[in-house]
Amino acid sequence: MPSLDQFLSTPWLLYLTVTLFSLCIGSFLNVVILRLPKMMQQEWRCQCEEFLEVPEKQRKQETPLSLSKPASTCPSCGHKIRAWENIPVISWLVLRGKCSSCKAPISPRYPVIEAITAIFSVVTVALLGPTESALWALLLVWALVALTMIDFDTQLLPDSITLPLMWLGLVLNYFGVLTDFNSAFWGAVAGYLSLWSVYWLFKLVTGKEGMGHGDFKLLAALGAWLGWQLLPAVILLSSLVGAVVGIALMVFKKHGREVPIPFGPYLAAAGLLGLWFGAEIQAIWFGFLGV
Repeated sequence: MPSLDQFLSTPWLLYLTVTLFSLCIGSFLNVVILRLPKMMQQEWRCQCEEFLEVPEKQRKQETPLSLSKPASTCPSCGHKIRAWENIPVISWLVLRGKCSSCKAPISPRYPVIEAITAIFSVVTVALLGPTESALWALLLVWALVALTMIDFDTQLLPDSITLPLMWLGLVLNYFGVLTDFNSAFWGAVAGYLSLWSVYWLFKLVTGKEGMGHGDFKLLAALGAWLGWQLLPAVILLSSLVGAVVGIALMVFKKHGREVPIPFGPYLAAAGLLGLWFGAEIQAIWFGFLGV
């Protein structure tokens, strides 16, 4: 069995392994994106019923849902997805985007997410270099893919992803995986407090909530992974992209101003750019400031 150094020094084996493994991770992320918000809703409903002391017989009876149970089925006919029908990207192409039983269409977003996960993973290893740090960074990439899609779908950024992501970044950078620990620690602190301050300032001025608490935690996680030095650029990039997209939605799709727009995907995109081009962004940013 080859050692880690041999594995990292064999490009074809490294990129092939990262591609195949990331495709499988992308398939799992599809499950997380679909089920995790539903699991959260079930938990909230149960907590509300317990708090309100709703009699057991009057409580809504639902099949317990987890990331592993029940098995995946066709939403149209209930056909149980077999192993050969669940091969990332390939199965969707072989089935021509349709259920093998009832021929109902299967959304192309599933193979797209699998492919994007693989592409982003390969790009991460290519840009960061064939190092152990690049392999650890894949965990951040996969988490950002899941958070982006969940926020687009539900405007939620689950604590069950953002908080472990923040702690993992701090632990890894204690050993200097992507940056030094002081930068990671103050990155987490500054990331949370910066958006927390904007949130409360906006609420005091307007009486409305301008963003969700999950955004604070996601930026804290990015700070823990990337360090405080990249936070200004991450905030600026995400704000610019969010503003452009928001204006475009209002102009071209008549998206009302009162309809909230998720900010998490723009933070995730900016964080991904910070991961890939952190040194270049930091040099440009500090050069702009004259540091």
